[in-house]
Amino acid sequence: MELNKDVKFVKGVGPNRVKLLNKLNIYTLQDLISYYPREYEDRSKPKKIADTIEGEEVLIQAIVVSKIKEIRTYKKNMTIYKLIVRDETECCEVIWYNQSYLKNIFKLGEKYNFYGKINRKIGKVEMLSPVFDKEESTKNTGKIIPLYPSTYNLSQNIIRQIIENGLKEVYPNLEETIPEYILNEYNLLDINNSVKNIHFPKDFQEYEKARTRLVFEELLDMQLLLLNLKNKYKNKEKGNAFNKDVKMSDVINDLPFKLTKAQLRVLEEIEKDMEDEEPMNRLLQGDVGSGKTIVAIIAAYKAVKSGYQMTIMAPTSILAKQHLESFNQILSKYNIKCELLLGGTTKKKKDEILEKLKNGEIDILIGTHALIEENVVFKNLGLVVTDEQHRFGVRQRSVIASKGKNPDVLVMTATPIPRTLALILYGDLDISIIDELPPNRKKIDTFAVTKSMEDRVNNFIKKQINEGRQAYIVCPLVEESEEIDAKSVLELAEKYKTEIFKEYNVEYIHGKLKQKEKDEIMEKFKDGKIDILISTTVIEVGVNVPNSSIMIIENAERFGLAQLHQLRGRVGRGEYKSYCILKYQGNSEIIRKRMKVMQETNDGFIISEKDLELRGSGEFFGTKQHGLPEFKIANLFEDIKILKLVQALSVKIMEQDPLLEKKENYILRKKLEEKLEKRIEI
Repeated sequence: MELNKDVKFVKGVGPNRVKLLNKLNIYTLQDLISYYPREYEDRSKPKKIADTIEGEEVLIQAIVVSKIKEIRTYKKNMTIYKLIVRDETECCEVIWYNQSYLKNIFKLGEKYNFYGKINRKIGKVEMLSPVFDKEESTKNTGKIIPLYPSTYNLSQNIIRQIIENGLKEVYPNLEETIPEYILNEYNLLDINNSVKNIHFPKDFQEYEKARTRLVFEELLDMQLLLLNLKNKYKNKEKGNAFNKDVKMSDVINDLPFKLTKAQLRVLEEIEKDMEDEEPMNRLLQGDVGSGKTIVAIIAAYKAVKSGYQMTIMAPTSILAKQHLESFNQILSKYNIKCELLLGGTTKKKKDEILEKLKNGEIDILIGTHALIEENVVFKNLGLVVTDEQHRFGVRQRSVIASKGKNPDVLVMTATPIPRTLALILYGDLDISIIDELPPNRKKIDTFAVTKSMEDRVNNFIKKQINEGRQAYIVCPLVEESEEIDAKSVLELAEKYKTEIFKEYNVEYIHGKLKQKEKDEIMEKFKDGKIDILISTTVIEVGVNVPNSSIMIIENAERFGLAQLHQLRGRVGRGEYKSYCILKYQGNSEIIRKRMKVMQETNDGFIISEKDLELRGSGEFFGTKQHGLPEFKIANLFEDIKILKLVQALSVKIMEQDPLLEKKENYILRKKLEEKLEKRIEI
């Protein structure tokens, strides 16, 4: 059985559907069987028609008592089909729209199962657009039905059928992926029944057992991977012990501003690490605008004055340029030479930089992914800093670290993660947190508004721009999608450019533009040549535009709280009063609660706790914007109990068998090696 075989060879897929499956990141048979349902509909227990409640989705078993009626409505160009059915308690009118194939299906006096939404009108029960089966069939009803995250043109029925076909190919021949002693000790279900029952459980008890086993495995794999990485760092040869006589306080006392207590505490932790022989491997977590860059600059001073080179890798060239400005501003007076290396650096300039770097004439090299290239060779690299770590994987971090002899590594991220989770997720790093904002950071006033306030919001934007400020407008999608009717950047940009803000300079930026184009637009915005920048979340990462004072977020309900907080942090960076306006649709309690959290707090850590609580980690970590593993089934908020069990087990395994050489741990070692071979994004 070949789990890596192309999904196009699974029965029911074919050349057209394979493209749609690829859109869902399903490329192989393995991807298919591990594409888990997002929820389930219980179509197994019928209800009497008289007992049904308005608005509920329910299964009824009823006899057809009328012929199907076809009604054409020319106004809406629609055909309605109506059928009357009854059970022993009441009648129900079943309604479908534009389903001409139904005309000759139902036979008078025969019994069918219908599953759909109930609509109660005075003295009348209706069921809208149900799925149905003949009484003895269980194709669509009479069981628990899985619902999958889908894409346009791929119906739930088709996905279910394809997954069922995929399962037939593998069940019951999947090789076990958890050692037997762990299965027995924790009373876990075997792999074959877990995979079968997560997709098509007979009852919710079966589903729970399957889910527990799959969550356990996913978290165990992650923990073992992190502990393995941590051990690698710990077992490395000695690193560089930086000079104790070079004091960070030399720079701190010279600064034109005072550092916060949190920054000073973090610098103390870093200085202690740097003076120790064991290589530093530290995560620096700090909210948007908490002053992480200055911490990196001061650490760089200690490294350079101890006789080493330092490098900092940023995710975008505009951010790298920003770092160069900040580093030069503080360090130029200490005769420290900084240089910038980008993907777009000319060949002549690049060759010159690489030569100087090799000779040790450059102390600090700032850049993007270009730093990872093989021909980038340092004379004596002692400190590596990666900024916004979630854009880089562990592999990239280790590639750049391998350019020195066990250099100290500092990873900076502005994604606040609750400390309990950070300890779990960044198991391979020690953690420092800057948990207070500098005194000069202004509170950003946040308002959540509905469509009815649109004109007021637009007038407010005009007022701000007329006073010389700039505005961001952020949307969640790049192009109109059939399932999600969010406004696309391009459509919105057109409307704002030609109608609402036609007297201003409006530009747009989105993920599909080339990096060079994005950088050019951001540069123009930074220089004040653009009044309003419409964008997707590509502006999330720390670009500093002190003159922008207003952040409008369209369809704010589509973003996670942590993401909204990141976006809000793009404004309020200068001397001007700043505002964040969240435009949202929908009136569910969860949306209202989330908007309330954003209006009431500016603390990223509180916000991330709330995000986990309100949406669960599936969505909190579902976005690629976070430096966290993408879980297929585990939810860190709901599964904290399993996580704690797994943590204790992982530590025990690694203590007793650090290289996983024992026979009973062979399966675990094999999986770990496979994961380390792939480009890991953690």
